Amino acid sequence: MSEPHHIHDMIGVGFGPSNLALAIALQERAQAGAPKLDALFLEAKPRFAWHPDMLLEGSDMQVSFIKDLVTLRNPASPYSFLSYLHAQGRLERFVNRKSFFPSRQEFNSYFVWAAAQLEDACRYGQRVIGAEPVQDPGGSGEVLAVTAEDGSGQQSRYLTRDLVLAIGGKPAIPDIFAALQGHPGVVHSSSYLSSVKPRLAAADRPLKVAVIGSGQSGAEIFMDLANDPARPQVDFIFRSHALKPSDDSPFVNEIFDASFTSHVYQQPADQRRALMAEYSNTNYAVVDGDLIDQVYGLFYEQEVAGSSSYGLLRSTCVTAAEASGQQTLLTLQPAQGGETRSSAYDLVILATGYRRRLGETLLAGLEPHVHFESPDRNYRMRTCGSFRPRIFLQGYCEETHGLSDTLLSVLAVRVDEIAEALLTPQPAQLAAAE
Repeated sequence: MSEPHHIHDMIGVGFGPSNLALAIALQERAQAGAPKLDALFLEAKPRFAWHPDMLLEGSDMQVSFIKDLVTLRNPASPYSFLSYLHAQGRLERFVNRKSFFPSRQEFNSYFVWAAAQLEDACRYGQRVIGAEPVQDPGGSGEVLAVTAEDGSGQQSRYLTRDLVLAIGGKPAIPDIFAALQGHPGVVHSSSYLSSVKPRLAAADRPLKVAVIGSGQSGAEIFMDLANDPARPQVDFIFRSHALKPSDDSPFVNEIFDASFTSHVYQQPADQRRALMAEYSNTNYAVVDGDLIDQVYGLFYEQEVAGSSSYGLLRSTCVTAAEASGQQTLLTLQPAQGGETRSSAYDLVILATGYRRRLGETLLAGLEPHVHFESPDRNYRMRTCGSFRPRIFLQGYCEETHGLSDTLLSVLAVRVDEIAEALLTPQPAQLAAAE
């Protein structure tokens, strides 16, 4: 691996919607007369993909199309969802649907369309594995050396003055399933379509499947399995007594307004935690009301028909899991306590969400130089002493910036704030220029 000499103004790690929106914001600022940054984005995937294993037929967005990559920042942008529809010749037909909520598949196609127009800004197939401070070969100060590797394991090294991290979350695997990671019968929802659907189609009998988790993903997967031609037997397992609806009423939805971010940030830590708890029913362990109706209707129709293909194991905890040949044996217990029972499944699907821990990311090597808590209002990590490179976070600031941070809701406005910060010279840079 040769040592690079070229220094980028900024490297973005990950090229999902967040950094794609940032690339657009930087381009549009340059077109409006702002300095053009030497920005490079590195993405591990071979091509743009947004939750590809959860693009289920019939699944719709839960956020308005107006909260796309650009509209809340620049309604006239050529990268808006409406511009995409116009380019595809579907604008009028979409209007005729009278809906703010396109399908998830269509919104992914919109993202792919936008990413294709900025393909030169990104190097795909580059998984970033670390970053460390080094001295600028030209002697102008400290920069970051970013190391990435391709699918063959060949490593490349890049230098940058600033870093923007937008790599999303990692699948949250409950502790009792930790030892079963890699077992073919235990799958996280993030790999549902590619891992589960082929097995259902190839099986010579209906498989027995457990779906664990009471959120949107769990309910969507349960209904998708119920409609699968392979006709699997499915148990829907969750600890709560009922599937709970997400609160998307107008006043509550104001917590996802961009202006609310500053309100959250200005609160003391205990008040921020209270806000998170108060409004967790907008995003965590909740399900769209229409989908709840579908799930309930399915179980009702099953009762009418006198069949038993689908089990609703609510108020149920999974207390143990172990491999049993190609199957997985789950130990189940009522949430209120009581006798346990065991059940074997061909497939266990963990719809258990994601976790976001900065210490588990490529930033671990920078721990002596940065504070993992309390980023500033512009999403910049606080650094120690004279550490010069700036590191910005997209999707890792929920505790300080609010529930909208991991969602699409404030994306367009957030990248504008980060772009403004990136284009603002640091004091050291100003001194060097004088």
